Amino acid sequence: MFELQGISRVVKGQTWIHPTTLTLERGTMNVLLGATLSGKTSLMRLMAGLDQPSTGRLIWDGQDVTGMPVQKRRVAMVYQQFINYPSMTVYDNIASPLKLMGKSAAEIDRAVRDTSEMLKLTPLLDRKPLELSGGQQQRCALARALVKEAGLVLFDEPLANLDYKLREELRSEIPKIFEASGAIFVYATTEPEEALLLGGNTATLSQGRVTQFGPTPQVYRRPVDTTTARVFSDPPMNFIRCDKRDGRLTLGDGATTPAEGGFAALPDGSYTAGFRGNHLTLHRESGTGIEFPCAVAVTEITGSESFLHLDHGTDRWVGLVEGVHDLDAGTAVSVWLDPSHIYLFGPDGALVAPAAYALASQGN
Repeated sequence: MFELQGISRVVKGQTWIHPTTLTLERGTMNVLLGATLSGKTSLMRLMAGLDQPSTGRLIWDGQDVTGMPVQKRRVAMVYQQFINYPSMTVYDNIASPLKLMGKSAAEIDRAVRDTSEMLKLTPLLDRKPLELSGGQQQRCALARALVKEAGLVLFDEPLANLDYKLREELRSEIPKIFEASGAIFVYATTEPEEALLLGGNTATLSQGRVTQFGPTPQVYRRPVDTTTARVFSDPPMNFIRCDKRDGRLTLGDGATTPAEGGFAALPDGSYTAGFRGNHLTLHRESGTGIEFPCAVAVTEITGSESFLHLDHGTDRWVGLVEGVHDLDAGTAVSVWLDPSHIYLFGPDGALVAPAAYALASQGN
């Protein structure tokens, strides 16, 4: 077990990491999800011992390792800019940390071949890194980290520089690698979809703060506040003013829907309604759909889907809709929202009622 007990990082008077407490169990996959500069790398460097915390302690299996040099910790870290030694074969690249540890030739050979088999590198052991594809080079870097049998393996956006096909390939392999090693894995990413694919636990970060930590599906379906909801939505969650009165919700300037399910017990008052972009549609898909008149600001076509940047009054939303929709700026459109996809947040931004669909799917 690896514990972060109130650790923080302050640099030249600026707080990079606010006091953070987390417990990471052995054999778990833990995702750090946040935008660029949210604090993911800074938090990883504190975990690894590359930087010292300004406050707090790091406890590993009951031992305080806060001041322990990184060389004495069983930690491995893989960066976005993966590094291999170009003059060495794949075999020697993987073996290099074991040689520095003083392992015997037999121990090194066994470890290299076991790790290579796990990462499908066995046929490539005699090649040089520049003779490999990008995905194979990244697997070589991963193997060099895993061969150390580190108890804590840190991945800092390791797939960000690979093309789509290679990212998909390695995303599916990493959970299998993790299951085979039994180490504590920490994986940093800016992509909510990647967090969902990797599973395990997710910590959402914003401006150096961990806003929520727990099983990934739970954090996605029940974000504790508007900040977490923005972080764990791609595109970021949309919001609109909402008033509850006399058993109905009024969104914005007039769209209404019955306050049913979890909304019914809420006291009358003002709230913020949130919904994800992929839940907006250009056609009514249920008898209870809510219509919002909007104006198109920007259209981005990705292929099978389109991002529609929409102006609804003073609110700017982003909808992710199926199909190719080449709409000019200023075009008037109506978008529809099934009320079962609405979250309600209180005046302080805290979640007061999750979406009905999230409650229905929480056991799945």
